[in-house]
Amino acid sequence: MKLTIVEYPNKRLKEKSKLVEKFDGELHKLLDAMYESMISSSGIGLAAIQIGYAKQILLLNIPDENDAQSRDALIEMINPVIIESLGETIYQEGCLSVPSFYEDINRFEKVSVNYQDRDGNTKNIEADGLLSIAIQHEIDHLNGILFIDKLSYSRRKKFEKEYKKMLKEKKISKNSTKE
Repeated sequence: MKLTIVEYPNKRLKEKSKLVEKFDGELHKLLDAMYESMISSSGIGLAAIQIGYAKQILLLNIPDENDAQSRDALIEMINPVIIESLGETIYQEGCLSVPSFYEDINRFEKVSVNYQDRDGNTKNIEADGLLSIAIQHEIDHLNGILFIDKLSYSRRKKFEKEYKKMLKEKKISKNSTKE
């Protein structure tokens, strides 16, 4: 199953994801394909909506101290719900759906999340640091929120201008390589 990352400004990214009710072979295939897409795109997190599936599914694979991502460290969260949040932190975030753009975003420092695994078993995770940031970022995707939506009005306007310019340049260079 070859998956393509949906990129901003595609309106699909604003869609709210639906609860997963069937924990079957189809779900397992989707999770495995999402993992391959996330890793091949050099991502540390991916929500199903980012590949066009409006389902409450997200993956996280935080690199280790050697910057390697092991499948053993993969976290698959289905129907995640933040049940507790503490503190505040600022982290420079990026997103596979908003390529080449990074911005400081306010997040909770620590979160506690209930979710289900690929087999429907209920789990809980307590997270801080990058894992906490990534969980919040991906859960936002499930609710139709992009990290750029959290920017101030003036910073968002600046982003829109910069992003349009970048897309235009990308299109021009793509066309010039075809000739």
